Amino acid sequence: MITGGGGRPLGVDIFRTKSVEQSLRDTEEPEHRLRKRLTAVDLTVFGIGVIVGTGIFVLTGKVAKETAGPAVAISFVVAAVVCGLAALCYAEFASTIPVAGSAYTFSMATLGEFPAWIIGWDLMLEMALAGAVVSVGWSGYFASLMSSLGLGLPDWMAGDDPVINIPAMVIVLILTGVLVAGIKLSSRVNLVIVAIKVAVILLVIVAGLFFVKAANYTPFVPAPKATEEVGGLAAPLIQVLFGVTPVAYGAIGIFSAAAIVFFAFIGFDIVATAAEETVEPQRDLPRGIIGSLAICTVLYVAVSLVVVGMQRYDQLSVKAPLADAFTAVGQSWAATLISIGAIAGLTTVVMILMLGQSRVLFAMCRDGLLPRGLSKVHPRFGTPARLTVIIGLVTTALAGFVSLGALAELVNIGTLFAFLVVSIGVIVLRRTRPDLHRSFRTPMVPALPILSALACLYLMVNLPVETWLRFLVWMALGAVLYFAYGYRHSRVEAGKR
Repeated sequence: MITGGGGRPLGVDIFRTKSVEQSLRDTEEPEHRLRKRLTAVDLTVFGIGVIVGTGIFVLTGKVAKETAGPAVAISFVVAAVVCGLAALCYAEFASTIPVAGSAYTFSMATLGEFPAWIIGWDLMLEMALAGAVVSVGWSGYFASLMSSLGLGLPDWMAGDDPVINIPAMVIVLILTGVLVAGIKLSSRVNLVIVAIKVAVILLVIVAGLFFVKAANYTPFVPAPKATEEVGGLAAPLIQVLFGVTPVAYGAIGIFSAAAIVFFAFIGFDIVATAAEETVEPQRDLPRGIIGSLAICTVLYVAVSLVVVGMQRYDQLSVKAPLADAFTAVGQSWAATLISIGAIAGLTTVVMILMLGQSRVLFAMCRDGLLPRGLSKVHPRFGTPARLTVIIGLVTTALAGFVSLGALAELVNIGTLFAFLVVSIGVIVLRRTRPDLHRSFRTPMVPALPILSALACLYLMVNLPVETWLRFLVWMALGAVLYFAYGYRHSRVEAGKR
């Protein structure tokens, strides 16, 4: 028999859980204690900051043209409902276990150490790649804005295929410094930039209303038509397993579009990573998570209705539909305004992704699954400065030198996997620890979490086979690292309550 520490069977050891009480006690260790500075408003703004990115300016028109027609607004509502199911599960966990680490910490309390490690490893991939991908997108908008101002940047540093992406690297380094300097400073910077971003979006919505034509909403739900079947590793897993091919337009097209625009909502879960730094987590975390999701849903639906009302859905451009819709009605000034909004939007997305990643790694290091010395907080700033700097340097290198296009979908599968595990975890913790005080309770348990898990699984099987293969390879590497280091250095004691 293979045994772990203390002669216990390895199979049992890797599923040892960390009690909620022990997780809370760990937050009081002087060298590993984060400062509580955040309020419900801070958390809501964090959520809006990371959810609303360039997708609101691009994804709305692209999906309307190719998949749903004017009914893309319904697709956003459907996607929001799916996200809302997961958000309710996150809200219960985050208010019950207000500890840094989000899905990693929740899994450690319910499913055990190895599943928690896998989730943490998964979140590392999700946030590191997402931060780098978004910073590259930021660089593109920044270069476009500079060009419109007559200050064009050289192609080698900011072109379509630069030798080294200097703007992307610079913005990551600047945001790393902001994150090191303290959570309250980060929240203030985020508040200012989010205010600019939302102001631009609202101005675009209001201005666009003057050019909406009722005829462009007809037909609201275009007649369905089959799309071309994709073969090989690029085919969706659901097509390979069940022979199901996507359909554009019609009722099915609305749901197919929902699977695409779902990814415009990714980010609300990162609010939960700041649980340990929240002044009143039991009250404010559910408000921050659900509030940010609700506000972003309203913005997405409003923008989608405006863009399909300004220009007929089958005439929308794919690359810059909102900007081009304004150009089509003789309002080219909006393109510059939209670039400013996108730059502001992507700045906050990069910052909060790095914030979330640092808190997940902080929790893993504090548990000993990664070098514990990295989880020491800075004596002056009260932040995990060492981890933040490491994450900043890695993200800078990825953004500056690595081609990330094909890897971007790993962000999607990683996020959905975390959602699925959290949904299951709510049911498990209700059964194993019914005695815990829950200031927020997910309604209709177990039906709602099961529905959430199934919805996430459905969206996952709509991703390409090659994405699944890359994901499985990353998980295998994580398993090797766990048994080589994390398992032997873990501070979690089996059965501790």
